[in-house]
Amino acid sequence: VEFETLWHLAWGKSIDASKAGLQATLLIRHPANGRLIVNFDKEILLLIRETKCLLRMGVKVPESARNVVLQEDKFKSFYNRLSFGIRQLEHVLSRMLPITQSLLRPHVRDIEERLRPGFSTLSWTSMNIDAFLHSMYNGVDALEDLAGKVKDCVDNRIERNLKIVSNMKLVDLPTDDILALDKFCAVQEKMVKSQLGVIAAKNEEVEEAVGDLLELIASFPLRSGPAGRRVAEEQKLKDHYSRMFYRAVLNATKHSLKQFTSRMGSKASGGFLFVDRPIFD
Repeated sequence: VEFETLWHLAWGKSIDASKAGLQATLLIRHPANGRLIVNFDKEILLLIRETKCLLRMGVKVPESARNVVLQEDKFKSFYNRLSFGIRQLEHVLSRMLPITQSLLRPHVRDIEERLRPGFSTLSWTSMNIDAFLHSMYNGVDALEDLAGKVKDCVDNRIERNLKIVSNMKLVDLPTDDILALDKFCAVQEKMVKSQLGVIAAKNEEVEEAVGDLLELIASFPLRSGPAGRRVAEEQKLKDHYSRMFYRAVLNATKHSLKQFTSRMGSKASGGFLFVDRPIFD
């Protein structure tokens, strides 16, 4: 009985120390990697479990401990909602394409501004945590929507066209016929004119897609209003895809020349060692 009494007195004195975790801010950053962490003291959960056990045993517990138990569902709800929001934000940030990260920096800063109260003014006993969570979720959902639209534009309107151009054939090689040089040149001239029109169309599509992408990012609403134009960063994006389109055309040219050189030969050099027949007579 003496041991239990001493233990009970010591536990009662530790309640205030355990409750001190409720005065901590909602969020912190990991000192090593800078990742967001929900700043919930596990001692609170331990205090709740111990209090509930003592109550079931019929042991008298201080009113302050009872108050913490009464708020158990609220604390767990806040913790779970904050944790889910942080995971969702990390997922959205991980999906951002490296080439667009600098253009999306104002949108990331908008989220950071929404999270700022969680680092400074809000604790687990604050009255406006629900409003903070609502603002955070709205910001994360908006950023996720923007990141999804950006990725969709890049994947389906830019990268897809670049891949098509890169895989284009710029020469028309006969499968079985052996051609005279003048006829071969006429065939290739027709082929080049046809493919040139396709390349020009794809180039216009990529330019239009880049322009729509920049307009989407600049006009996307933030709490402080539209992000606005960032001329230097926009030019970097345009230059990047200009180089990528040039590389796609260059790759198509190299691939076509490789196909052409593999078919060059003569009647004398033809034979079982050649998979394809030579082109010229």
